[in-house]
Amino acid sequence: MKTIIFSALALAAAGCAFAPEEEIVTSTVLPGSPAAAFAALTDGAAYPDWNPFITAFSGEALVGETLTITVDPAGSDPMTFAPEVLVADPGRELRWLGSAPIPGVFDGEHYFILEAAEGGTRLTHGERFSGVALWFMDVEAFRADFEAMNEALARHLVAES
Repeated sequence: MKTIIFSALALAAAGCAFAPEEEIVTSTVLPGSPAAAFAALTDGAAYPDWNPFITAFSGEALVGETLTITVDPAGSDPMTFAPEVLVADPGRELRWLGSAPIPGVFDGEHYFILEAAEGGTRLTHGERFSGVALWFMDVEAFRADFEAMNEALARHLVAES
């Protein structure tokens, strides 16, 4: 019995060590300042009004805090998870890490990087995915959701100004 348990643990560890990693990166120029974009990204109460992808966002965007996020990807059922805020630098960056209940199965480090640009704010919006679940899924399918969110954020910033 101990041999079976040890073998299962060794196999799981090897699977996690060799798990694939993938990243989606999108970019656009938003109207307004980086501070305005950051304020919109951290105003979770307004997400249901403008955001077609992240339909619920609650919690404090402070490093170490846990958020509650619901995503509604096109063609899939909504998913709610509780990521930890890794970076919350007003006007510059918001980043969180979400994981499946068992670390190494499916992890996602979602980020928004804001930089002043001619005509507004350069938004780099992406996510680094890792875990054994990537052997069975195509995270590239989320790209259209990220781009739809970027476009909706731009419209929201115009409406708010």
